Amino acid sequence: MLIKISELRDMEVINVQDGRRLGLIMDIEMDLTEGYIVGLILPDEPITGITSLFRSSREIFIPFEQILKIGIDVILVDTSLSKSSEKTVY
Repeated sequence: MLIKISELRDMEVINVQDGRRLGLIMDIEMDLTEGYIVGLILPDEPITGITSLFRSSREIFIPFEQILKIGIDVILVDTSLSKSSEKTVY
């Protein structure tokens, strides 16, 4: 099955450990030298309005190893397989 990166951004990411919706993909980290996807980047919480001027946004990084299945409209991940990390973006 082939899929475009633009199609991935419209898919909901769901953690199979607790059934929690993690959100939509904000970005994809790729290793262009080796030609593979390193992981998915999701927003931790949306920051809007005046508070967005004074706070940094946080991201959730899902390593490729945690992706179990890419379906038609959802991506299933297992965050217990290895540690996901939060990154702060300024």
